Amino acid sequence: MARYTGPKTKIARKFGEAIFGDDKSFEKKNYPPGQHGSNRRRGKKSEYAVQLAEKQKAKYTYGILERQFRNLFAEAKRKEGVTGEVLLQLCESRLDNVVFRMGISPSRSGARQLVSHRHITVNGDVVNIPSYKLRPGDVVGVREKSKSVQSIVDSLANNSSVYEWITWNTATQQGTFVTVPERLQIPENIKEQLIVELYSK
Repeated sequence: MARYTGPKTKIARKFGEAIFGDDKSFEKKNYPPGQHGSNRRRGKKSEYAVQLAEKQKAKYTYGILERQFRNLFAEAKRKEGVTGEVLLQLCESRLDNVVFRMGISPSRSGARQLVSHRHITVNGDVVNIPSYKLRPGDVVGVREKSKSVQSIVDSLANNSSVYEWITWNTATQQGTFVTVPERLQIPENIKEQLIVELYSK
């Protein structure tokens, strides 16, 4: 399964924000990577460079590679509604993202691994495809045999996030994807209109 496996802190420093979650290394060096990172004088970025950077940030945030992201954009364009918002809604509806939002894993990369290793069920059936698109009403849970996995137990114990569009039952270790989130309910700092402008050229 293709995915980005390089240094995450370096990518976070490139965008100037901890897009992969809490990162002590980023807090120590929150300036661009490279020999002259903290001193480099950068000229004004071109419109294209700004749009490209925003697209790259969205891709790395959700852990999606270029071809898959472009396909998501094409799907968003076909659907009714504002294309940029629909694109983010499609990203948020992915199984690995919802597993992360529910607190089953502290990161999207960890959530992707849990899904791939068959620890997660959807409506009672094991699903091992991280990009699986959830529909409103789908029930996501931890497989019975996996409820004692230490990483899952620790993540759920430390999770304090609450989202209006998903519910979670700690006793059964199951949650419901209630509805597709509105743009205001998506906390990611992504300017989706720039991505639309980039792909529309």
